[in-house]
Amino acid sequence: MIKLTWLHKNLFSTWYNSLLTVICSALLLWLVQGIVIWATTKAQWAVVQVNLRLFLVGRFPQTEYWRVWIVLAIASTLGAVTAGVFFHQQKLTWRKVGLFAFIVGLLLILFPLDLSSRLWLLLTAILLIPGFILGSKLTNLVAPWLSLIWLLSFPIILWLIGGNFGLRPVSSNLWNGLLLTLLMAAISIVLSFPIGVLLALGRTSNLPVVRWFSILYIEIIRGVPLIGILFLAQVMLPLFFAADVRLDRVLRAIAGLVLFSAAYMAENVRGGLQAVSRGQVEAAKALGLNTFFVVLLIVLPQALRAVIPAVVGQFIGLFKDTSLLSLVGLVELTGIARSILAQPQFIGRYAEVYLFIGLIYWLFCYSMSLASRRLERQLNN
Repeated sequence: MIKLTWLHKNLFSTWYNSLLTVICSALLLWLVQGIVIWATTKAQWAVVQVNLRLFLVGRFPQTEYWRVWIVLAIASTLGAVTAGVFFHQQKLTWRKVGLFAFIVGLLLILFPLDLSSRLWLLLTAILLIPGFILGSKLTNLVAPWLSLIWLLSFPIILWLIGGNFGLRPVSSNLWNGLLLTLLMAAISIVLSFPIGVLLALGRTSNLPVVRWFSILYIEIIRGVPLIGILFLAQVMLPLFFAADVRLDRVLRAIAGLVLFSAAYMAENVRGGLQAVSRGQVEAAKALGLNTFFVVLLIVLPQALRAVIPAVVGQFIGLFKDTSLLSLVGLVELTGIARSILAQPQFIGRYAEVYLFIGLIYWLFCYSMSLASRRLERQLNN
């Protein structure tokens, strides 16, 4: 009865609303029908099935795939622990566990993986549940060390991917596909966030030198397109080092992404700083806190909480901006599509390839958006 009332109120309240509802429903049905017919009868999804490994890890040596799986297990487990810390109030019910098991089983069935890869994927999925339980049950113990644990995991991840010190070296030229996209996005997000916070604090500083440096940096970087920054990082950055020092292309691309994203992050954080009441700062100083602790314990937590949607939006934008790396010679997820489309048997399969890539981008972006909404809702309770 309630649904009928809602339909009448929102879709069939007047004759012209009813007409628009019928027309839009017919157009939507026609569009969905066309997509379903194309996807089931005309599309050649073999391009995805045959080249799945290229999409995911590119030309990374097949004999070293176990290192990528370990990296995935480390990142997934830490992600589950982090989720458990932030969402410790939400109980892990059997219904949620069953839904998760169904999704994992579906992936194991649909993905054309060999037996070892299926076992690695199953092990990674199993680690998520104890990771979430650990984070939710030991929140007070784990939370203070969470940032440090993540920072310590990055050298281990880079060592596993790049090799050396006992492992076979793998050139960064072989870091392709989704592996490179996630690596670039994760490192850029982790580095640009604290730099953006420092720039935001610098722009509101009472020290003229610090304030004007921050203002000049932010305004100059925001006035230049990202592709320009990436080209400058690839061409001009090596000029600042000695001739015998050659920076890796991946490092130069990370530098460009970090420099660009930090400027926009600074403006997002500055909006949060302006939302903090001046009276709270004065009250904290009256209690005897110095400026450092006032900013660290009073101002920043409230400012960051106020700008969670904007900050996560910047993270999502940065993740999608990694697609521009293909223009400067890095073969990330979008760049690997060109190699796949150049295969003689798959020439012209643009729709299938880019729909698959778009689905991957959407899954990661929607996951970040969903996590930010839940975190914002929990912090407001």
